[in-house]
Amino acid sequence: MTISMTSSMSKKALWLAPLSAAMLMLMLAGCNNSSAPAENAEADTATEAPLNIKIATESSYKPFSYTDADGKLIGYEIELVDALCAQMKAECEVISQDWDGLIPGLNAQKFDAAIAGMSITPERKEVVDFSDPYFHSGIILIGKKGDDLSVESLTGLPIASQRSTVASQYLQDEHADADIKLYDTQDNAYLDLTSGRVRGMMSDKVTGIDWLKTDAGKGYEVKGEEISTNDDAMGIAFRKGDPLVAKFNAALAELKDNGTYDQITGSYFGTSSTAAAQKAVATTDSVEEVVVAEEEAPAN
Repeated sequence: MTISMTSSMSKKALWLAPLSAAMLMLMLAGCNNSSAPAENAEADTATEAPLNIKIATESSYKPFSYTDADGKLIGYEIELVDALCAQMKAECEVISQDWDGLIPGLNAQKFDAAIAGMSITPERKEVVDFSDPYFHSGIILIGKKGDDLSVESLTGLPIASQRSTVASQYLQDEHADADIKLYDTQDNAYLDLTSGRVRGMMSDKVTGIDWLKTDAGKGYEVKGEEISTNDDAMGIAFRKGDPLVAKFNAALAELKDNGTYDQITGSYFGTSSTAAAQKAVATTDSVEEVVVAEEEAPAN
């Protein structure tokens, strides 16, 4: 009797074992399948999420970036940023920032990029990364019409320039014997020039030529020839190692290929075949002399 019950129980256990294993596998498969759609949905959402980028600019650097009568940011760089962000399908916010606070604010993560006519210099490349160049511009000396002011005779003369620019660096390096006056904005330097507190102003050519077309600048002119340096390429600044650099470079290359870059550049600086537009396609390793005819200077 005992032997019979044991045999019966063994047969039942052998029959139930495969069934239990099959049920366990079905339960596990059901759990795995139920979580897969949620994981895939999260992955798809992350892939489709647009880039949100905050970009800083200086709002008193006409015609690159400045404000209109309503306080809205406008200018060449603003239009270029709009096109770049559209190309990347990114949501971009452009904010105004004082020139001196652009790189510190960028590295403090107050914004993600800075575009403000910023030249790509070795000193700046030590603390930020730059995009490929989007523009090149030389330096000019501006003085009152009829004044015999010249680049060769600045010793002891009060000469203005905007602080931390290629123009001011050139002035300090090549004309340290001048009475150099540095300003936080171009506008404040122009004010001292027209009030007679300084004799001349060393300026980026594009912004200087643009100012000469205003009512305030009608009594002034370019003194001598344009000055070219190895630091006249302008780029967008990013934090060191930021992958946004590659995204912006790819977008800029696409704008140059599809004609959008030439259209925007041409609308501010003449035709798309001007020296300024041609030079902006070059890299910082092959900077050439900037030649922009005055008739091709930016319009107001």
